[in-house]
Amino acid sequence: MQWRKFAVGLLTAATFLSCHAAASPSPTTETPSLEEIARRYTRRTAGGVHLPIVRQVTEASELRRRGLTSAIGLGDFADIVYNVLLSVGGTTTPLVLDTGSSDLWVVSDKCTRGCLSSQSTYPQASFQYSGADAELLYGDSTSGTAALGMIGKDTVSLAGLTLQDQYFVAVNQTNTTLGQTGSSGIFGLGFPVNSVVWSELWTQSITSIGSKRQVTEDIPIHPSHFKFGIRNFPSFNFRRIKFPTLSDYFPTPGKQTRQASGNVSSTMTSLLPTWSVFGPLLTRFITTAQLTLPMYTVTLQRDSIQVGGNVGMLSIGEMPSGVSEDSLTWVPIRAYPYTQGGLPAPPDSPNEACGVYPMTWEVALDDVYLDGEKLPRSTLSSSSISLSALIDTGNSILRGPSDVVRNIQSTLGANGRFPCSEPHTIAFSIGGTLFPVDPRDFIQQVFENNAVTCTSRLTATDPPSLSGYQFSWSLGDPFLKSVLAAFYFGNITHPSRDPPRMGFLTTVPQDAASQLVSAVAAVKTGDDFPAISEVAPSGTFTPAGTGSNGVPVATGTGRATQTGSSSGTTSKGSKSGAERTRGGMGIGVVVGIVGVLQLWS
Repeated sequence: MQWRKFAVGLLTAATFLSCHAAASPSPTTETPSLEEIARRYTRRTAGGVHLPIVRQVTEASELRRRGLTSAIGLGDFADIVYNVLLSVGGTTTPLVLDTGSSDLWVVSDKCTRGCLSSQSTYPQASFQYSGADAELLYGDSTSGTAALGMIGKDTVSLAGLTLQDQYFVAVNQTNTTLGQTGSSGIFGLGFPVNSVVWSELWTQSITSIGSKRQVTEDIPIHPSHFKFGIRNFPSFNFRRIKFPTLSDYFPTPGKQTRQASGNVSSTMTSLLPTWSVFGPLLTRFITTAQLTLPMYTVTLQRDSIQVGGNVGMLSIGEMPSGVSEDSLTWVPIRAYPYTQGGLPAPPDSPNEACGVYPMTWEVALDDVYLDGEKLPRSTLSSSSISLSALIDTGNSILRGPSDVVRNIQSTLGANGRFPCSEPHTIAFSIGGTLFPVDPRDFIQQVFENNAVTCTSRLTATDPPSLSGYQFSWSLGDPFLKSVLAAFYFGNITHPSRDPPRMGFLTTVPQDAASQLVSAVAAVKTGDDFPAISEVAPSGTFTPAGTGSNGVPVATGTGRATQTGSSSGTTSKGSKSGAERTRGGMGIGVVVGIVGVLQLWS
């Protein structure tokens, strides 16, 4: 379909419809089912859908019993994994919200390896196996995980939007640690070309493969060049490491028929329509015209150090109510030319041959700054590769070039450690605007029962190469808690007509540094920073207000209120906050509806 185009930064507020207001439910001591949470807190407007995100946090002591933490590191999953509720085959299940990958997968009831009894599983009674299997790889060369399973289809619903015959992976084996966070799979929000499911099914349709061996317990999980294990502080990174390879189905770049200004291939004529059949969930929602605009926005609440910040929200099909789209800084998505592994143009649209097909949510960076000082560029990759970053909700930390990270760590202090009360700010210049990471989101506690010594939520990752992804930074949840991020797909099949782009709006307050100092001072000696880990529903059901930029503001408590005011907020460093950190085995907690709810832990 033809999507209406909008000029970067020039949309009018009238383009979007306001969200419906939500009644504030009374506090309850009962834990509702996931189905009830989805029913009660999902909102649909004429222009989009606004749905709850579910947090499931495992008790730190339980993690220690499983040997998943060491002397250094808290082992708590607060502020690490963000889930949304999807209905797959009639079963509502929490899945990790992941902008760094494209596939939907769920742990099946036939899982034989790496599954926990506490996980919500997908019953395969209505599953229609496609005959193809999938091996999903995530991470980088220093850490990685895998999920193996069968590709099939079933009915999938998201906030009232339903698609029959949606393809996904019913996972039977995994070495991910999702089960310890209460998550039951991953909901990838990336582009279709990066989808393993689509690639396998398209390959099968071309080669007429009748069937493949189903993934069973006899097939080991040993992806090549991967090292497995948990870091001291759990850091989930669900970015797919394997660069999509479609070269077997296209001529060698430069040897095919030339049309207009670039490379074209007749294969694209048969490829593009398959995105609406085999493609990821959001891709199919867009191509089947179920969304007003081909976009979604994300903000995340801070649930540790000093609870509050943004109201957590996922809005699909329109901007959040009260947020002006022209207040965002809009930048294009990096496109990969055909010579760099991208897609060629279809014969009926040679303009696509200019390398406009995107791979993932990757944007150009002007520069990176630490405490106001511009950092030297990395020397580990080719000088012909421009500086860029992946925007990734599936990454719990910030990842960058190893030489730049070493420079930052040495500046911060010995072994990268420094006093928690010492504010530091890393900032990324995007589209000429500086987007800092809130100092409260940049740090993490080093020792248990000690809120004095901290380190950064920063680690090294692989350098980019000319034969794969070219981003050198992966900006995960610390960055996304400091901005409102808008992800605009544009015209998926013909991006030259409406290019994909991203918009950013900083939400870091001017007094963030002093707020960090106050948060540290509020923690009693021998105690930890507060972190919410209550069972659902917790949090306030309406925002405490809005910031000057229109983004709803969260309260500093995880407890439900009738008014949505912050009057019931406990002291940020109070004992009650610390006690909640060590609270019982939490099941899901709602994280927010745009303009109505907030991110709950």
